[in-house]
Amino acid sequence: MISKFDYYKADSLEKAVGFLSEKPGTKVLAGGTDLMILLRRNKETCRHLLDIKGIPEANVLSFTPGEGLFIGAAITVNEICEDNGIREKYAALSEAADSLASYQIRNRATLVGNICNASPGADLAAPLLVYNGKVHISSKEGNRVVELKDFFTGVKKTVLKENELVVGISIPDVEPGDSSVYLRKSRIKGHDLCNVGLALRLTAERELLLAIAAVATTPIRLTELEASIKEKEITPELAEWLGDEIRKYMNPRRNSIRSSPEYRLHIAGVLAKKGLLNLLEKGAN
Repeated sequence: MISKFDYYKADSLEKAVGFLSEKPGTKVLAGGTDLMILLRRNKETCRHLLDIKGIPEANVLSFTPGEGLFIGAAITVNEICEDNGIREKYAALSEAADSLASYQIRNRATLVGNICNASPGADLAAPLLVYNGKVHISSKEGNRVVELKDFFTGVKKTVLKENELVVGISIPDVEPGDSSVYLRKSRIKGHDLCNVGLALRLTAERELLLAIAAVATTPIRLTELEASIKEKEITPELAEWLGDEIRKYMNPRRNSIRSSPEYRLHIAGVLAKKGLLNLLEKGAN
């Protein structure tokens, strides 16, 4: 049985942040695909539930040439899947969205919810990291923007304060010739959490960017590995080296029930090699 709570649906950002300020311990409801399950199982309790789906700013999905993409906190994962502009410019983000759960879940789940849940295996985190995503946060005290790479602080933990609300996430525009891919491995075919999720992005300047989920306490951008790659030419031969090298930059948990650290390290190498070859093939077409 779900514990009793007060439900409030805000129709403006001002009212939403005001409610958060006045009601400590409030849980925020966007898609609710994680929260409602936790409440029903009494793994989470709350006295106040704030529904943000009526906030205009949270329902913005817009692209501005030269600036980039903004995805509001109420935008569902299926809206991302079905946006041809996102698929053309930010392929890895579309591919990660495609891989998330089932069609029915994607109709409710939100990108921002996936990020705020802060699972180490969050599918949408890795593509946002290679695109230098920024988290737009509001409170009664004002607004702030946090780089996504600084947003996660641990398993299910973020920099968000109790009175703060994520309004949306932005990613910069990309140059023509920029390409990306998202690859994942789960325990079974179909709808399952990922054991490894890897995003690779090859910029128009031939810079290779990588981010990975489910191999550490948070999704991580592999900046040290990127620095090593800068000294090398991006060729099919590099894929073999990358498959071996990437394993040095992660630390999978040993107590995971989904797979062993050794398996995740192996799969990360396989996906890295496959992903780079995929990007080079895209560039050749």
